[in-house]
Amino acid sequence: MTQLHKTWLLLLAFPLSVAAQDLNGTSKIPFDSNVKTGKLPNGLTYFIRKNAKPENKVDLRLVVNAGSILEEDDQQGLAHFMEHMNFNGTKRFPKNKLVDYLQSIGVKFGQHLNAYTSFDETAYFLPIPSDDPDKLEKGFQIIEDWAFNANLTPDEIDKERGVVLEEYRLGLGAGKRMLGRYMPKMLYQSHYADRLPIGKKDILENFKYDKLVSFYKDWYRPDLISVIVVGDIDVAEMEKKIKAHFSAYENPKNEKPRKTFDVPNHKETFVAIESDKEASNSNVQLMYKDYGLPKVMVTVDDYKKSLMEGLFTSMLNNRFAELTNSPTPPFTYGYSYHGRTYARTKEAFQSVAMPQEDKQLSALKVLVTENARAKKFGFTQGELDRAKSQFLSEYETSYNDRDKTESQNFVGEYQSYFLQSRPVPGIEWEYKAAQKMIPEITLNDVTSFLKEYIKEDNRVVIITGPEKDGLKKVTEQEVLEAIKINDSDITPYQDTEMATGLLRKDVKPGSIVKKESDAKIGSTTLYLSNGAKVTYKKTDFKNDEILMEAVSWGGTNQYSNEEAKKTNFANGALPEAGFSGLKLNDINKFMTGKIASVYPYISDVTEGMSGSATPKDLEYMFQTMYAYFTDLNMDQEAFEGYKQKQSAFYKNLSSQPGVFFQKELYSYLLKDNPRFNGIFPDDESWKTTDYELAYNKAKERFANAGDFEFYFVGNVDEKVIEASSAKYLASLPATDRKDKVVDLGYRMPKGDLKKVVNKGTDPKSNVTIMYYGDTTYSAKEALALEALGEVLTIKLIEQLRENESGVYGISAYGNMSKVPYGSYFFTIGFPCGPENTDKLVTSALNELQKIIDKGPEAKDVEKYKEAELLDYKKNIKENSYWMENFTAAYTNSVSPAEILTKEARIKAVTAKDIQDVAKKYLSKDKVVGILMPEKI
Repeated sequence: MTQLHKTWLLLLAFPLSVAAQDLNGTSKIPFDSNVKTGKLPNGLTYFIRKNAKPENKVDLRLVVNAGSILEEDDQQGLAHFMEHMNFNGTKRFPKNKLVDYLQSIGVKFGQHLNAYTSFDETAYFLPIPSDDPDKLEKGFQIIEDWAFNANLTPDEIDKERGVVLEEYRLGLGAGKRMLGRYMPKMLYQSHYADRLPIGKKDILENFKYDKLVSFYKDWYRPDLISVIVVGDIDVAEMEKKIKAHFSAYENPKNEKPRKTFDVPNHKETFVAIESDKEASNSNVQLMYKDYGLPKVMVTVDDYKKSLMEGLFTSMLNNRFAELTNSPTPPFTYGYSYHGRTYARTKEAFQSVAMPQEDKQLSALKVLVTENARAKKFGFTQGELDRAKSQFLSEYETSYNDRDKTESQNFVGEYQSYFLQSRPVPGIEWEYKAAQKMIPEITLNDVTSFLKEYIKEDNRVVIITGPEKDGLKKVTEQEVLEAIKINDSDITPYQDTEMATGLLRKDVKPGSIVKKESDAKIGSTTLYLSNGAKVTYKKTDFKNDEILMEAVSWGGTNQYSNEEAKKTNFANGALPEAGFSGLKLNDINKFMTGKIASVYPYISDVTEGMSGSATPKDLEYMFQTMYAYFTDLNMDQEAFEGYKQKQSAFYKNLSSQPGVFFQKELYSYLLKDNPRFNGIFPDDESWKTTDYELAYNKAKERFANAGDFEFYFVGNVDEKVIEASSAKYLASLPATDRKDKVVDLGYRMPKGDLKKVVNKGTDPKSNVTIMYYGDTTYSAKEALALEALGEVLTIKLIEQLRENESGVYGISAYGNMSKVPYGSYFFTIGFPCGPENTDKLVTSALNELQKIIDKGPEAKDVEKYKEAELLDYKKNIKENSYWMENFTAAYTNSVSPAEILTKEARIKAVTAKDIQDVAKKYLSKDKVVGILMPEKI
């Protein structure tokens, strides 16, 4: 999670249960009674919670309060290396048996099974089925082995060096180079500046085996470990398992103290100005570091202060958002917050922005000015009222969905409690506390923070950006001048009058002419008087969520080639103009405290809208849909502002070697397509972009609501959804026209092709192998091609990562499309060292050829099925999955009820099905794209 919303968003994520009975300021924040927590005699801490979402599943997490900050000079990178070794074999699961076993029970490596190492901690994630005692027991064996029984043999360590070095290679680039130069100023004289978790290349290549062993023995010890268990389980049984698996282990006799490392204060203002030829954008960061250690939230008064700080942060960032939506935005985005730095022991008030490459100083000036404005004049009552409304709405949503929270969300909370003592009171307590405290908070309460945060010492300014001819690099003196503010020049913020509604035109309701029910999937379809169709499905997956999709055939497929090119990059700007004569800022201000959103789009074959709302705010979503259909603004100034923000983001994006590679590869493959205008805009494409044409074409695309189908999934009230559909959707303009998508005839080139792109100075390569072509769409073959991607990924990881140590990550993916013409697509992709590209391409193709020649191994097919069935059982209880099914059924012209056959279709996939599609589609033409460093 970013630091932007800091404490108050973390608090919103606490759906637990303790009544808010004692809100006395000096009282301690309670700990949720739904969580069983304890500490073994050896010091190991555990947290257990029963939670049935998702059903029959449990999230196990092993948290070690040790990371790279504890490494000795000759161990740099070994905290992270140790994380790798735990996936490379343990006492009970030697070598690759661990990953092999977990895949056999449906746990995907990387997607489900994962871990991370940071400066201060290491955490391992293990989600497994909870309805099988044997699987559950093995899950505990695995986390026990991770904690205390890793296989650290010389052979396995040497084998893993290559994989870790490939991950190290992935991190090379402009970002790391600039980070290395500004970190000593950001974290002045701190140990953190010298302990990046990835470590140092020479140490990773040459460290002695005993250095890794000693790190493991020193820091993987009971008093620094927490075991977290959340899921569809019996709490008492899990506690017994924790005691059985972890009680016998002892802490080292002469254990090293778990030191903490401060970030020293400094009187100076440090300025770091870094540039790089491969930097893709400009960034400005202003830090005012706290003098002392982070304050732990303990009492009710502490909690109330965190609410005050959250409201303060929200109001300040609303001002930045208004600036970014102006006709002349000073940056693509900008925000301020008070929160953690890289160091656990140091927090800071920080302001961040991404300006255009030549507007770094002016962006910095805006950040400083807005902070100063808030410090001098505070906020208006209107701003505070809106922020309170937004907070209370978000608390209410969390409270309403308190019994629908995913287990993984709870796990993260308990980890934060273990590592940083962040409170876990439960959403019932928090909701009641917020209802009482937020109305009591005054303007005086929220205006004092900047007086505490902003200072002239302990300050750091970091500016990063591209380095190229003709672009002047700012100087330290210019930066120091930019942060000087003449207080007399600062004027108060002017709050504008809030809109009274979203619509300026009267709505003349239509009617529902027919109603049908589909008992199989529990959906209802309404046929409206203007020809539109509305299908809704009521679910109980979330109490406070309704999803919406509107879709119609057409899109830019109906445009001429010239129109498609001229409007391609303007379509995204259309919502920026607002609707009903309201600017985007007017709409955002009106919608504060209302949880409803709609986003219109125009794709290559469809146009439509996506949205979501709470049941309480559903009407606002309908009104927004109505406004986008009937009263979209045309605002050239809004388009110019959008173009500035997009330019700041995209202008130098292709200086990144990986992005440049994709740009060149697809420019090569699509060179004969007259509609292709690049994968992102550049200066030349902006010159030919026609906003007015895009607006007029969009009005055409949304002029006929009778050609749309609307879908709603969630906690819908049938009477409300039907009344709203009749009023806001049946009243939309319509004609008898029914658009059909046509095959425009453009194809990527055929043949056995190879494209090598040279870009970048680091020893990094990237490989993309693609197969594509025309076919007659078959649902059975489409599923088999997806299965081939999953099965091949398993084999590629085994061979190229585990056996050859040549890659960090690798994957294969396949799919079929039905519209605008039947086609297939399959790709294999991986980053690697330039010296290994040919060898690894050969290895990857050899693994594919084995499947073509002999079919996949039965055990790998079963791994695929187990994982897909686990995902299906989880997904079938999610609104988003049902919504995806409705839109996919529309696109493929099939019944939505096919979702109920998915389990049977997965089980029916055979090794022969997979071999057949591999033979049919992946035996001939292919494209091999390779990124290589520049030849120097």
